[in-house]
Amino acid sequence: MFNRLSTNTINWILVIGVILLLVEIAFFKGGMIFFAAISGLAMYMGWKHFYKLTGKVFFWLGAAGVFLAVLNMLAVRFLIIAGIILFLLDFNKSKKFKAHLQPESPLQTGDAGEKIVQVEPLFENRFFGEERTDDRVYRWRDINIHSLYGDKIIDLGNTILPDDVAVISIRQLIGNIEIYVPYEVEVSIHHSSIFGRASVFGDYNGNLMNKSLHYETEGYSRNMLPRVKIITSLISGDIEVKRI
Repeated sequence: MFNRLSTNTINWILVIGVILLLVEIAFFKGGMIFFAAISGLAMYMGWKHFYKLTGKVFFWLGAAGVFLAVLNMLAVRFLIIAGIILFLLDFNKSKKFKAHLQPESPLQTGDAGEKIVQVEPLFENRFFGEERTDDRVYRWRDINIHSLYGDKIIDLGNTILPDDVAVISIRQLIGNIEIYVPYEVEVSIHHSSIFGRASVFGDYNGNLMNKSLHYETEGYSRNMLPRVKIITSLISGDIEVKRI
């Protein structure tokens, strides 16, 4: 079912779930979370002494407490309701249309006294918001950012890459990544995600549920220049890397 959902739908469900969790902490004083923590501690103590009768009682009472506490959280209730609705919608679609399966293509194979200059990064670490490179020509700087939510768009056609390996490292929870690479640039791509899809130079992977991908162009392993190394990690989101 998750394979047929758009990534944006999954992203919105996760975002709403996190917001409801924060609302519960802020306005309901996190009562259910505190109760779940106490019950979890009782489970742990019971498990440590499970060979005794009192240990078994503590363990199962703690397990019941954790289950009830989690079930009463607003975020969990929302996720359960959203899951049921999505299941019913998917079931209704499956009755109307037959699924067409397409096989996925395989992977192609300072020292003290030293003067230093602080360089302004291309991207800042932001919790939220879309970020993109300039539409005009810009000076290249390696990218290494962490983010919670937002799309990232990087166009390598408007810069001159160094005579070494250029590095793009993006780690975030939710959001999509688009990277445009000129034809003469050799590329190595390491990507991992929990939910999402990937399109790398036309090679499409529609099921990245807790998977990692690794692509390399033919000239990258032969140290041909210019080269760019892309490392991305997402909880939920799509990545697209294409030539320009």
